[in-house]
Amino acid sequence: MQTLVTDLLVTLAYGVVGVLLMGIGYALVDMATPGRLSELIWVDRNRNAALLLASNLIGVGVIVVAAIATSEDDFVLGIIGAAAYGILGLVIMAAAFLLLDALTPGRLGQILVEPEPHPAVWVSAVVHLATGAIIAAAIS
Repeated sequence: MQTLVTDLLVTLAYGVVGVLLMGIGYALVDMATPGRLSELIWVDRNRNAALLLASNLIGVGVIVVAAIATSEDDFVLGIIGAAAYGILGLVIMAAAFLLLDALTPGRLGQILVEPEPHPAVWVSAVVHLATGAIIAAAIS
């Protein structure tokens, strides 16, 4: 029974770290896009903003999963690793977003919240996903 309780507490801790990192990811995407992300997605039903946010959250999730999987049953190292790699991933995703913005015409944040679907959002989403995958591979 103690193992079950311990496993549940460890799972809860990893879950909290993952959700906090996704919250930070949400805040970063919100800062990168004009307007409030919550209104863009839930009120205006903006698909571009939703895809950008979803790709960011998946990227963070992939990083956290890789950090947990490689923690080798060392809870403290696993939690610290998940948090550190998650933060690093978010920083790299933000840098990749800024680089993509600098290399492409227009302001990427503004393009990504246009009401009509825009191909640039798919490129940005793939950058988020690829960044998460790259960091996950580096962790393993």
